[in-house]
Amino acid sequence: MDMINRPRRLRTSDTLRKMVRETRVSKSSLIYPLFVVEGENQVQEIPSMAGQYRYSVDRVLCKVEEMLRSGVDKVMVFGIPDHKDACGSQAYAQDGVVQRAMRAMKERFPELYIIGDVCMCEYTSHGHCGILNGDYVDNDKTLDYLAKIALSQVEAGADMVAPSDMMDGRVAAIRDLLDRCGRINTPIMSYAVKYASSFYGPFREAAGSAPAFGDRKSYQMDWHNSREAVKEALSDVEEGADILMVKPAMAYGDIISRVKEITDIPVAAYSVSGEYCMVKTCGNLGYVDETAIMCEIAAAAYRAGADIYLTYFAKELAKAIDEGRLG
Repeated sequence: MDMINRPRRLRTSDTLRKMVRETRVSKSSLIYPLFVVEGENQVQEIPSMAGQYRYSVDRVLCKVEEMLRSGVDKVMVFGIPDHKDACGSQAYAQDGVVQRAMRAMKERFPELYIIGDVCMCEYTSHGHCGILNGDYVDNDKTLDYLAKIALSQVEAGADMVAPSDMMDGRVAAIRDLLDRCGRINTPIMSYAVKYASSFYGPFREAAGSAPAFGDRKSYQMDWHNSREAVKEALSDVEEGADILMVKPAMAYGDIISRVKEITDIPVAAYSVSGEYCMVKTCGNLGYVDETAIMCEIAAAAYRAGADIYLTYFAKELAKAIDEGRLG
């Protein structure tokens, strides 16, 4: 056959395929979500998330050291306090479990980049992401609390804060307080496009954050919508967000692409607990090659436009990059 253009020419060897690869994944873009709990010498298995654990402050340092050895130097910290109340006071307490963990990690590992998840659901007695007015989350009353949480985390050692509550105006409120307190160089990674997703199920067990009543559909996004995602992303850019996050990742590649196209700041994608569990369960049952699937869904998020990837597979992805299976 007389053909000048033969696309297969560039697929004839592994070296050539890697040289012309359009999507590249680096360890520097990986963030590992980390759960910390009260107590001492605690390493609590999370039943719904095989291979994931909650750590007390003294034991989390070992996990951080393990992540650093793998080449993953960024973590996002979630806290599970013993005491919960209506206003989530342990979320902004100076001696809160997250604040103590951040101070310990930063002191031991100054090279570690710490991101604080700014929300209230793990800390409130009702499990919702803000201050209640009856059975409804009061958006504007919640903003001051979110700003206090963010500031307390930065003062404890967080290098970046990431509000995940989905209240309108939260980025502006946090930016204002941080700036007034001299923290003008602390970036905000906004959970700008966070859907009310069934993929979060295992996380709610991990963080003890299931709502005591109702659901979060009045503040998290309807997963039928994509134009609304554009509105949310642009709003957070105007309020001063430095990075935008889309959550979940695997089923939302179209949203990652739209956010990437309409903004000029970095885009993160969070591969959430349900995604992790599906891959892990199918892999354990021998139905799929766990590593191959893990690499494929990660590459898909980057291909869609993600610059940053939050994943419970961070260490395994780092290994796959080292082995040449991803990158």
